[in-house]
Amino acid sequence: MDLHLRLGSGHGLRSGLEHALRDAVRGGQLPPGTPLPSSRTLARDLGVARGTVTQAYDQLVAEGYLASRPRSGIRVADQPAEPPTAKTVPPLHTALPSVPGADLRPGLPDLSNFPRREWLAATRRVLQTTPNITFGYGDPVGHAGLRQVLAEYLGRVRGVVTTPERIIVCAGYTHALRLICQALRWQGASSIAFEDPSLPDYPALAEQTGLRVTRIPVDSDGLIVDQLTDEAAVAVTPAHQYPLGVTLSPARRTQLLAWAQKTGAFVLEDDYDGEFRYDRQPVGALQGLAPDRVIYAGTASKTIAPGLRIAWIVVPAGLVVPLRASMAWDEAYVSVIDQLVLAQLIRTGELDRHLRRCRTRYRRRRDRLGDAVTQHLPHGHLSGIAAGLHAVLQFPGASTSEAHLLSHLEERGVAVGGVTPFYGRPEDAPLGIVIGYATPPEHAYSNALNTLINALHEQGSAG
Repeated sequence: MDLHLRLGSGHGLRSGLEHALRDAVRGGQLPPGTPLPSSRTLARDLGVARGTVTQAYDQLVAEGYLASRPRSGIRVADQPAEPPTAKTVPPLHTALPSVPGADLRPGLPDLSNFPRREWLAATRRVLQTTPNITFGYGDPVGHAGLRQVLAEYLGRVRGVVTTPERIIVCAGYTHALRLICQALRWQGASSIAFEDPSLPDYPALAEQTGLRVTRIPVDSDGLIVDQLTDEAAVAVTPAHQYPLGVTLSPARRTQLLAWAQKTGAFVLEDDYDGEFRYDRQPVGALQGLAPDRVIYAGTASKTIAPGLRIAWIVVPAGLVVPLRASMAWDEAYVSVIDQLVLAQLIRTGELDRHLRRCRTRYRRRRDRLGDAVTQHLPHGHLSGIAAGLHAVLQFPGASTSEAHLLSHLEERGVAVGGVTPFYGRPEDAPLGIVIGYATPPEHAYSNALNTLINALHEQGSAG
């Protein structure tokens, strides 16, 4: 093995080598079990006598830092665990841990539906046919092949009006939002609006980029456009509001676009699960009505899997240059192989077939949830349209608190989301829970639904 050591000044050769090895073991540079170079090899690499290395090894074996076994050479010995000296800072984003019982947390598709066979076949095809030059440094805004296919696909299934030159491939929606906020700031924007309620991470991210955030209430017709003022942009989920599940009404769509045209503002359309409408055809994208004012954002996170980290934005012509500038200093690129595999799935129709299968399964799950609420929870109410991967179950007039309700469900092995965190003012939140009915694998959904309904019934319909 190669081994890089920095021999500190002020020590003799043997002492300096001992200190360097000891510090490498303590600091984790050399984890337990790591094999060390032979004394002959390390002596040659360091330009010292072999006896110097042998003596240093012997000393550290005696101290317990190293272990020597016949015919196994010198290895780093197991070290006693040291108590932490400081609190561990959690990472910004962590994977959702698995939970026992009924996992109905929102924000995930059924990961067991991942199209493994189709993805493998497409990967094999890409690797067999892709020129070698493709694996070099590519265009930061995405491979031209994927952007071409996306332009055609989005026009066909969502009514998006665009060209490949106006599409930017991003590493997830959060990455896309950060790029958009940076581009707006560079153009002199000072504020952006978000729906209230909405996922709290997104307004927080916008504030981190220096934008002032306003929260605009949502009612049964979607965003209350009258409350927008001088914001440079507004982020909306018009096809299926997250989390309440309502659709932006035709009158509000017209009003929102008129506001954007009049003020010169941009509308960021988050179409995160626009493909999943169960009672009729999905509503077309807002972007198709005003391509010069709407930034369209979509992802593969709900249609395939969030672990792919593939998203895309369709931008007005006036934002192409600022967004490309944002990408120039950004290293959050999507693997070119994954981009080409996705393009292959779209081109061959495999993505369409996958989505049709998912719609059938998710519609059946939502119908079963609605039937169970009607039969067993007469005081409960599912808000929103029949779409998406989640539903909000509200309990109007109930006297319990959200915290008590969630605690009760957790004790019964049910994992769901609360409504309160989505609101700028927690006191404005209705009593309810967010149910991710797409999350469990197919074989586990019946048990998860029954466990949820029984736990809520036991709670007295949250009363």
